[in-house]
Amino acid sequence: MQDQYLRRIEYLRISVTDRCNLRCQYCMPAEGVQWLPHDSILSFEEILRLMRISTQLGFRRFRVTGGEPLVRKGILDFLQESAQLPGVEDLMLTTNGLLLPEMAFDIKSAGVQRINISLDTMDRDRFYENTRGGDVSKVIQGVFRSLEAGLNPVKINVVVVRGFNTDELPNFLTLAKEYPLHVRFIELMPIGVSSEQRSDFVPIQEMKELLGLEDDIPIKDIPGGGPAEYFRPNGFKGSIGFISALSRHFCNTCNRVRLTADGKLRPCLHSKHEVDFREVLRSGISDHEIMKLFAQTVWHKPAEHHMNNEAWQDTRVMSQIGG
Repeated sequence: MQDQYLRRIEYLRISVTDRCNLRCQYCMPAEGVQWLPHDSILSFEEILRLMRISTQLGFRRFRVTGGEPLVRKGILDFLQESAQLPGVEDLMLTTNGLLLPEMAFDIKSAGVQRINISLDTMDRDRFYENTRGGDVSKVIQGVFRSLEAGLNPVKINVVVVRGFNTDELPNFLTLAKEYPLHVRFIELMPIGVSSEQRSDFVPIQEMKELLGLEDDIPIKDIPGGGPAEYFRPNGFKGSIGFISALSRHFCNTCNRVRLTADGKLRPCLHSKHEVDFREVLRSGISDHEIMKLFAQTVWHKPAEHHMNNEAWQDTRVMSQIGG
């Protein structure tokens, strides 16, 4: 499947829930979050139907996200059914890691091949404060349980925020040196609560300078269809990656679209433009008609996002990039 700019679109990010078991400060307010009603969320059967349709258009990569996807009841059965769909070549999961100590082996058995774990700080008190009550030891345990389970690669997503975790970047570097983990540093994006915190933004070039990696040569052997630029310094068991959605955006090579938990298909992950597939799926029309609408939506994927525009905001988006 190609869009009008001749980009090959084969990657579908699927949010299975808007709910989360953390309350990260840059992501959502401490109180007053209005969760979507149950009947507004796509059923797993509806998601599987859209996945089957998308594979007929050439989609091969699928990432399951949230909110926190592991809090949704029946998620393991859904992952297993997804992995068994003809045409699904790469099934991935993005999680905050809290439930991985108990679920990592079951996730692997269900057919998930690789996993991204969001971890912005390894400091116990800092994590507790930033997530409003989270236990970082469970996330770290989940990281190593994922390695034990054979999920490969295991990627750690670190959103870098000035004044919060820039001093911890060397600790994450050590993590990638000593273990076969792929640590990706991500620029803070102006979405959700973070749309009002542009002074906290740290560009990729500054991160590289802080880590002493500005002269390293990128590598290409890390599995994934995302935008990260990876480096493997001498002696590292893992790698270091950078995702620069703002300072050097990668829109010209973007290969993905997003399906929200309530069934909206967004041809750009960070755009307000969306097409309501929940109502389409529940209208009784054929798979063929749904496929035509899906193809039209992908065809009209915009040339680029507009997050660099100070006026751009979308307070409905409640996660950073998962790549």
